[in-house]
Order: sequence, then C-alpha cells, then structure tokens
Amino acid sequence: MDLNTYQREAQATDRVPSRQNTSDAGTNLVVPLLGLAGETGELLSEYKKHLRDGDSHLLFRERVSEELGDLLWYIANVAEKFGLKLDDIAQQNLEKSKGRWGPQDTRSVIFDAEFEEPERLPRYFEVELSEVVVDGHTKIQMRVNGEKIGDDLTDNADDPDGYRFHDVFHLAYVAVLGWSPVIRKLMKRKRKSVPKVDEVQDGGRAQVLDEGVAALVFDYAKEHNWLDGVSELDYKLLRTIKGVTSLLEVRERSLGEWQRAILLGFEVWRQVLQSNGGRILVDQDAKKLTYLGL
Repeated sequence: MDLNTYQREAQATDRVPSRQNTSDAGTNLVVPLLGLAGETGELLSEYKKHLRDGDSHLLFRERVSEELGDLLWYIANVAEKFGLKLDDIAQQNLEKSKGRWGPQDTRSVIFDAEFEEPERLPRYFEVELSEVVVDGHTKIQMRVNGEKIGDDLTDNADDPDGYRFHDVFHLAYVAVLGWSPVIRKLMKRKRKSVPKVDEVQDGGRAQVLDEGVAALVFDYAKEHNWLDGVSELDYKLLRTIKGVTSLLEVRERSLGEWQRAILLGFEVWRQVLQSNGGRILVDQDAKKLTYLGL
C-alpha cells in the first residue's frame, strides 16, 4: 500500500472529520495533534516496560508495531486536515535527510567551468594572512601568491573576537562549495564576459549575502565555543542559510556541504587566530581547507 492510499482510506475512520463554518472547527485539528502526543507517550511506555522486563515483555514488538500504526494514522489525519499528501511529505523528508547526512556527490557542478581561466576561481591556491601595523593600528592583510588582495581588516568591535580573520570562512566556501562572490571579487575573477552572471551571481547583492552568511554563522559560533568539538550544526541555521541563498547558484549545494564548509572554516579559523595569521591552502578538487602554519 502506498502512503497516499493509506491516507485516503484512513479518513473513513475519522471520528472528527473536517467541518466548515462550525463553532468547533478548531477541534478538527486539535484532536489528531493531541493524539500524536498521546501515542508517542504510549510508545515510550512500551519501551519503558521493555527496559524493565527485558525478554519477559513477550509482546514488545507487537506493541511497538501497534503504537507506530496509531502514530501513522494521526500523522495521516493531520496531513489531510492541512491539505498535504503523505507521499510528498515522505519524499521531501528523504531529500532533506540525504542532503544533510547522505554521501556527498563529488561530481557536483563547477559553477565557473564554462568560463575562461581569468574568470574562474583557482582550483588550488595558497593564501597568507599576516598582521601589519598601519597608522599605529594592527590590521590583517591577505595575500595570494604574494599579491595583496582586499582591504586591511580589524575586528571592527570594541572587544577583539577574531572577526578580522573572517575571510577564512569565505575561503572555506570556495574550497567546499566552489562559491564565494566575496573572494571572486577580491581575486578579480568576476565573470564579466556574461553580464547577467556578473550582475546576479557575482554582483553586490550576492556579495552582501556571502558576508551575511559569514556574520550569521560567526554569531552562532560565538555562542557555541567557536564550534570547537562540534560535529553537527543546528538544522534551523542551515535551513536559514539555504533560504537566504536560494536565488544564487550555490542553492545547488546541500545542507551537508554547507555544514562541512562551516565546520572546516572554523577549524582553520581557530588555528589562524591562535597564531595571529598564517598560510592556508585552498583545494577545491579535494574540498579541503588546510592550515599550513606561519
């Protein structure tokens, strides 16, 4: 039996069917929602008995099957009342799970593959971040192959927090996602030969979103020990990032790839911060960002 068929046939046993223009219309949804909570409790109760009684709880599997069936009925009922289909829900859930936890496609599209070399982000390059003193202020300079790129940076904050090294995050996006309008601009690799791509994918709005994602994640990381020892990011954070970048080419990248880019970026950032600079290797083919030391 497919899920949509089950959902349709389950409605024949609905004791509180949807009714329009009635004073108790809210009950139509409250009952199945409470049912979900109640049946979840029943499932936990059966597991509690299994923990307590062990093999003497002879009907454990049958009881679990029954409670899961009741949960499925209430899920189908809630879906029906919201005008949703179980098949669609199941498919979307699989896609979300595979995107975050499934194996990553190492053959994913290269966004600038069709462009000439001067408009492509290098597949393999080394970056140096170093402290310099300018007008009595300590700032960070970034160099690629010995050539200075971008502006000198400070933390731009009353309390130093290491944001002066935040270009590391953009470099991680290049390494894992093959994307960073900020780095593309700094390296003068904008795809100007196709004006629409230059405007939409490499232009000001895309750069702002690139910086915005870095700032959003930085604020999140500040509350989570700079992601030291963290192996999984909050799903809502990843979903927000996917949402704000949904009009850009990086929408092709999965939640899992975003998670890897962020965690890898902070791993290298912590090393750079500890040493007040250093050399970083960006390898798009291996999807790696490596700290090489001072």
